[in-house]
Amino acid sequence: MSSGNGQAQDMRKSATLRINLQRLVCCVVLGFAVQTAPAAEAAECEQPAKVCDARSAVFRISAFDPLGSAVRIGAKSLITSRHIVADRKTVDLFLPDGTKISAQVQPSGYAGDAILLTAEGLPDGPHLTTATVQQGASVFTIGADISKRRIRAYAPGKVQLLPAEGKPLSRIHHSAYTQQGNSGGALVNGEGQLVGIVASGGEGRFEAVPAAALAVLQTDATAEAAQRGAEIGTAIKVCTLNLERLHGQRGLLSDEVAKALATSCRRTGNRQYYDLAGQTLSQRRRVDAALSLFEASVAQDPNAVNSRLNLVITYHIARQYERELPHLQWLMEHAGDNLQVLRFAIQVGVWTGNKDLAERALAKLKQVNPNAAPAAERFLKSPPPRPAPL
Repeated sequence: MSSGNGQAQDMRKSATLRINLQRLVCCVVLGFAVQTAPAAEAAECEQPAKVCDARSAVFRISAFDPLGSAVRIGAKSLITSRHIVADRKTVDLFLPDGTKISAQVQPSGYAGDAILLTAEGLPDGPHLTTATVQQGASVFTIGADISKRRIRAYAPGKVQLLPAEGKPLSRIHHSAYTQQGNSGGALVNGEGQLVGIVASGGEGRFEAVPAAALAVLQTDATAEAAQRGAEIGTAIKVCTLNLERLHGQRGLLSDEVAKALATSCRRTGNRQYYDLAGQTLSQRRRVDAALSLFEASVAQDPNAVNSRLNLVITYHIARQYERELPHLQWLMEHAGDNLQVLRFAIQVGVWTGNKDLAERALAKLKQVNPNAAPAAERFLKSPPPRPAPL
């Protein structure tokens, strides 16, 4: 990642905002119905056989977000991302031959980014079993590839960080390639077992809701839970629409608009929306509101590298270097090859008197980008005055 702006743009693209997609969905749906023959499709899959076989349990769906995926976990049951569904009670599900059937959303108060579906018209077929996963294990994303008009198993990646202990909404962090349309799809191990539900990510760092969420969803079907779920769905819709309205605009946000955005996105309970709203607020010079959302995001999932980066960038903009320091120290351990982290660590290390941090960052910078090292060395030898707080 080369800049905060680049990171924000990439996360915005990969977080499945629906900007302009509704206009395209009819064309996309028709295109997706042109399926590859089974034998040819099998030949196109370059992943392990059991991973390729698992594609038969993944389907393209369309709901509030017209581009999504869902995973079959039973004869008539599936799991997908809640942000694809939002406040919808039904979703369109597309079979391999292009046939569209309806799936019912199962009410749930689960606060994470996952929801169950029931599709009575689903023909017989395989479903995925769940498994746990270990850090460093190879994993694969399976989801709808709109451009290739098929369900695809992508190149493998590694589990980078497991869900943080004591944080029920924290996620699996991995490097398995994921793209738009994959949300709600399957993150599987080499045996084709479901270890997570594809959620979001960017810059080579992707996230999945652990498959353990399935047990919570299956037992959370009370009327009270349904009411909570309805409130979450409405919040997702309102937050997304607020983000869409502000997309591409510039200039300082009014108090009213900034508050509406922050409030609606916080009500989702979804760190993905905290980050998206925080990016918008930061870009529109509402730094304090952005910091509040990024802090909530990191509190929900301390292992989220992209959220920490958002927080560090915004602290740096606000010149709150002491508050930035512990997050930079964490990022040095978990994203120490990131040039932005290294540059900030050198600056903050100097301006907060943490010489060890600055020197460690310089040593790492010499390894990953030797051409940038001379300027960093000059900064260490003759640093400019610390900028005054904003």
